[in-house]
Amino acid sequence: MNTDRVLAIILGGGAGTRLYPLTKLRAKPAVPLAGKYRLIDIPVSNCINSDIFKIYVLTQFNSASLNRHIGRTYSFSGVGFRDGFVEVLAAQQTQENPNWFQGTADAVRQYLWLFQEWDVDEYLILSGDHLYRMDYGDFIKHHKDTNADITISVLPIGEKTASSFGLMKMDDSNRIVDFSEKPKGDALKQMQVDTTKLGLTPEEAKEKPYIASMGIYVFKREVMVDLLRRSTEQTDFGKEIIPGCANEYNIQAYLFNDYWEDIGTVEAFYDANLALTQQPKPPFSFYDEKRPIYTRGRSLPPTKMLNCQITDSMVGEGCILKDCRIHHSVLGIRTRVESGCDIQDTLIMGADFYQPFVERNDDHHNSKVPIGIGANSTIRRAIVDKNACIGTNVKIINKDNVEESNREDEGFYIRSGIVTVLKNAVIPDGTVI
Repeated sequence: MNTDRVLAIILGGGAGTRLYPLTKLRAKPAVPLAGKYRLIDIPVSNCINSDIFKIYVLTQFNSASLNRHIGRTYSFSGVGFRDGFVEVLAAQQTQENPNWFQGTADAVRQYLWLFQEWDVDEYLILSGDHLYRMDYGDFIKHHKDTNADITISVLPIGEKTASSFGLMKMDDSNRIVDFSEKPKGDALKQMQVDTTKLGLTPEEAKEKPYIASMGIYVFKREVMVDLLRRSTEQTDFGKEIIPGCANEYNIQAYLFNDYWEDIGTVEAFYDANLALTQQPKPPFSFYDEKRPIYTRGRSLPPTKMLNCQITDSMVGEGCILKDCRIHHSVLGIRTRVESGCDIQDTLIMGADFYQPFVERNDDHHNSKVPIGIGANSTIRRAIVDKNACIGTNVKIINKDNVEESNREDEGFYIRSGIVTVLKNAVIPDGTVI
């Protein structure tokens, strides 16, 4: 499928309050993933693997690290991509519009003047916080083959999770005719559809009788321009603009029956990362030579493991691990774990730099606790953000089984029972969480 005339627009999301404190100092798409990647690498890599090289990323909050990552990672100059770019567009105030982005549609509307400068046929709208692998060429081919004005990528789901999504119903031609946002009870039952029409087997259709929007859309150029210009009070694609035009436009469903995870909460983020260690086959794999996930290339040394016991885990480059036990965990780049540590069911994001030897061993240094995991510490079911300084003999085990707690002044949060140590936090020697 020729995708030369497609412009991709990746929505960076709002303040990311459900992912806080991971979004305290960074935009949601810049949150680290799988030891060495960032969330934004997923949709950008899907675009590149689908031969889509005109990519904008719309963001509003804490975009400095996202700007830096994209600038250092995705440079298409001199490698044969005509008009290729990945560019961040931050929310801005103008004389015509003094407001920040009010929603997904409003974000695109505010930069519509720029998007219209490109001679393209379709706009591909993506989210910056989903984990999945998709060939957008197939998505766009379906859009063209059905002569759709708008095509929505949908996921077949079961009743247990259906009320958490925007659901849709179709007619016999797979045209979407009804929408319902997170329905419950009888309203949920009324949204059941025959998913065999989308290609599921009768067994699969019985197990998954609902179709949910993935928040991924293809618009005909002129359709999106028209809708955004005439519906200036409507700020969201999924809740307002698309449901409001169903009677007027041909809106088609494109079935994506594969792994997809909306990483919108701390618990979902934690589960998605730890699932990568699953054996024999994880639900999502970064080990696909034909459709790789790209990220920033770093000249880091190999990871050094000195008398360690490591099982069912992923370890990034440049780590130094000494005489420790690590099980069912993901360790990010430059992670340092000292001797006697026991780490299980944990995501450690690593560090942005190596701390000089003199600084690590200087008792008069400001923090007094070096970056990394100090000797004889135990960590269970936790997320340790970048550059955290965990002292010696620390226990991060949620000993009181707390579900929710804001202890930001002490360097950590607890969300859904998962202890999250903040970026740059210092946890003193002997602390028990």
